Amino acid sequence: MEDRKKVLIIDDSAFMRRVLSDIINKDDRCLVIGTANNGKEGLEKIDTLDPDVITLDIEMPVMDGISMLKILMSKKFKPVILLSSLAKDGAEATLKALDLGAVDFVCKPENIFKVSTESIKEDIINKIIMAASITKPLKFKKDFSNSYGVKNIEKDVKKETGINKFSVHSTMKKIVAIGVSTGGPKALQEVITYIPGNISAGIIIVQHMPPGFTKSLADRLNSLSEISVKEAENGDIIKAGCAYIAPGNFHVIIENSFKTNEFCIRLSSEPQVGGHRPSVDVMMNSISKTNAKNVIAVIMTGMGSDGCEGMTKLKKDNNAMTIAQNEQTCVVYGMPRAVALAGVVDKVLPLNEIAKEITKMVEEC
Repeated sequence: MEDRKKVLIIDDSAFMRRVLSDIINKDDRCLVIGTANNGKEGLEKIDTLDPDVITLDIEMPVMDGISMLKILMSKKFKPVILLSSLAKDGAEATLKALDLGAVDFVCKPENIFKVSTESIKEDIINKIIMAASITKPLKFKKDFSNSYGVKNIEKDVKKETGINKFSVHSTMKKIVAIGVSTGGPKALQEVITYIPGNISAGIIIVQHMPPGFTKSLADRLNSLSEISVKEAENGDIIKAGCAYIAPGNFHVIIENSFKTNEFCIRLSSEPQVGGHRPSVDVMMNSISKTNAKNVIAVIMTGMGSDGCEGMTKLKKDNNAMTIAQNEQTCVVYGMPRAVALAGVVDKVLPLNEIAKEITKMVEEC
């Protein structure tokens, strides 16, 4: 009993509190020690109960999840798992909450009675166990938590035209393939926003996320970065100074264009690989089948081992240069650990040095 992870549930829905309690208490590694129906009550319960992990709804009366998270993180760090809506507003609020210090999120199904399906149960428990192992927040060079809603006219023009003014005349010298999962949205901000707009490389990103969230993430990064960032679309030609994020629920496959000497993106709804769609392995394996000779493969924070097979193949078949995020700066040292153990990593770096190394590798080719 003493080894069970203590969980506090904060949700305004009595039904959700009951269902979540049943799911969590049935796992012998976890124990619900209390519930609250709004953020204000949640803060009081945190002080008295001292939970190991908090599950937090975002939309609540009296005090919502975002407001509660701001107060909590200004006082003390507690691992927080969000319960998020699939709606656009829910996706944007979730990204803001992750910026504020939440560890990860679980999507509420549109039909809340489906929250007790086996896949969602497993997702909830796995993320609670993972979160319980995190004892302190990671520090980042930039704080983007207050930058939501800031209008960037220059970025809006670029987004509408699809052209990055910094890289119109740049030559595509390299493809940069990035795989990331838990902790990824904030980690990507620490990398993508430091890449110069005139970089002579196109960037492909697989972030494990559901549909809807990847579009909000792409728009968010686009507004903060010199390079153009967009959610990948079927048929996109990879351009220098542009980053393409795999859309939720679709694999991204990189292929040689038959008409030109360029690389294009094909979206695939083929089955999940290793429980993921999009899959880092699928993306990286597809690059290894092209004639790409200048590839940089990057693996960052995340649970599991997605990307290990693909990075191994890129190193063997394409002599790719490889980078892995170090353990100290990962929210979860799973995916980088797998590639490190496979012995296919050229550079193991803290998060705040990855953008600089990518830029250096591109310039040296």
